[in-house]
Formats: sequence, structure tokens, C-alpha cells
Amino acid sequence: MGQITLEKVTKSFGATEVIPPLDLTIEDGEFTVFVGPSGCGKSTLLRLIAGLEDVSSGVMRIDGKEATNVPPAKRGLAMVFQSYALYPHMTVRKNIAFPMRMAGIDQAEQDSRIKQAAAALNLTDYLDRRPGQLSGGQRQRVAIGRAIVREPSAFLFDEPLSNLDAALRVGMRMEISELHEKLKTTMIYVTHDQVEAMTMADKIVVLRAGHVEQVGTPLELYKTPRNVFVAGFIGSPKMNLIEGDEAAKHNAHTIGVRPEHIEISAESGQWSGTVGVSEHLGSDTFFHIQDSGLADTITVRAGGEVGFRHGDRVYMTPRSDVIHKFGDTGLRIE
Repeated sequence: MGQITLEKVTKSFGATEVIPPLDLTIEDGEFTVFVGPSGCGKSTLLRLIAGLEDVSSGVMRIDGKEATNVPPAKRGLAMVFQSYALYPHMTVRKNIAFPMRMAGIDQAEQDSRIKQAAAALNLTDYLDRRPGQLSGGQRQRVAIGRAIVREPSAFLFDEPLSNLDAALRVGMRMEISELHEKLKTTMIYVTHDQVEAMTMADKIVVLRAGHVEQVGTPLELYKTPRNVFVAGFIGSPKMNLIEGDEAAKHNAHTIGVRPEHIEISAESGQWSGTVGVSEHLGSDTFFHIQDSGLADTITVRAGGEVGFRHGDRVYMTPRSDVIHKFGDTGLRIE
């Protein structure tokens, strides 16, 4: 079991309220990602759940039982930090075993859990090495293994991949997702990287200044962002947001069009502009169009074989069926 419920939970540091009253339910077995820009409160929210920060007001429940004032060690949760937090003088085996030794678990049970965790994380051949002899990705797997052997009701990940290079990040994303499929345990994952959120989550919680802007599946947030902030944050490259006369034609304060929903042509189209920077990625090319009169830059995603050059005059036509409309408050117009 691993359902976590927050009811009107707040957090203040002195006179500064960083988490206004917040309601949220994370279901048992769900992979939930907290995402948002730096300073949005996502790590603070995770620390409140872990018990590493005290709730200023409100109620938190774990599996229906109030846990607002329960000490961290008794919440049945396991946290994996960005910094790994391994003991450098201990072997991998001893690092993984450490929380079990502290809990007084007998040696036979320790050995069994270590064996299972090591097999799940491809660490069997490294159990007698020390952290300094491992790569960054291997050290992060050791930190996850140390959490697994505690057999928690939920795992809490605080930006665990931010110290890894791009290739390792992709690999570890897949490994953590596969681990979730194996364990079926609740996982709460904090990241500022919306690509991680989109590729890993069952449910995404988008935060801004401590407020929950939207909760939903990755596809729900991508297809129907509830406001301009979510529209501009979710998606890579981000959605083109256009105001002024073009928005007024659609009876909106702002319209949004994703880069893949704009056709680009050398001959004719609804909008026009000049090619600025082009990003060639093989299968795709992203053109950043300037001087359109719509926005500072309009980003268009095209096939990798499309060959416009810097300074070319091009024409753009958005797909009318996927234009997002937002009112004067920034909320979506259905």
C-alpha cells in the first residue's frame, strides 16, 4: 500500500508562505512526477511528504492513516537524493545493507534482499566495490538499491539524475521506469526537466510558486493544458504562444500552436517570416522563424530532409484543429 493524501497542506518559512493550501492524492502504485521551474516548491513538497520538513498546517495521510507529525523513519517511505549520499569507505554491499542493519534485520534476510535488489539493478558484479570505483549511473543505482531493501510503501526521488550526463540520464530514466513496472510501488519523482516528466509519469503535477497549476496524465497536459503557464512549460520545444491581432481572430487573448502543428513552405501560407537558427537533429529539423509579426520567434518542427537556410523567406500554416485558445486570465477557453 502506498496512497498518499494531502489535505489543505501549507508550508511557511517565517512570514513567507512557500506552499499555499494544497490538496493532492497520489494513488497506490502510481508514478507521480512533480515538475516546475526552479523555486516552484516541488522539492519542498517532497520533503514535507518525507517528513524532512514540518507541515505548517493541514493534514497528510499515508494509506488513510494520519502521518502529519509522524517522524520520517516511521513513515515507511524511502528517499533517493540527487547527491547519492553513499558512504565512500563502505562496499556497495554494505551501503545497500546499511538501513537494514539500522533496523535490526537478521543477516539471512539482509542477504536475500541485497541479492534481489542487486539483480534488479544490475549491480551483482559490483557488490564488493566501493562507490569511488563506480560510474555516476552505478552510484545512483546503489542509492536506489539502498531504498529498495527497506521495502517502503513509496519511493521519493529528488532530482536523482541531475548529476548525470545526457546519455546516462536517458538510460537511468528507462531503468527507473522498468523498476517501477517490476515493483509496482508508489513513486514520487521531482524534476525540473519536463522531458523526464513526460516520459516517466503516470501522473504529472505541474507546480508554480507552490500552487498546483494542473494535474493529469502526460497526454492530458500536452493536449489540453489548462492555462498559458502549463501550455508553455509542457512540450519540447515549447508551444508557440501568440497574442495580439492573430489571437483576437480566434476570440482569444492568447493562442498556442505546437511546433509540430505548423506546416512550412517556400511558396504560400497563412503567416510568413525569415529563417533564423535551424536545429538539425537527423529525423527532425527545428526552424526558429523571426520577423513574423506574431512573436519574437516562431518554432516549427519539420522533417529532417527539409532544407531551408538562414535568411530564407518562408510561409507557415497552423493546423486549425489544434490551436489552443486562452482567455484574458490565461485560462483555457474550451
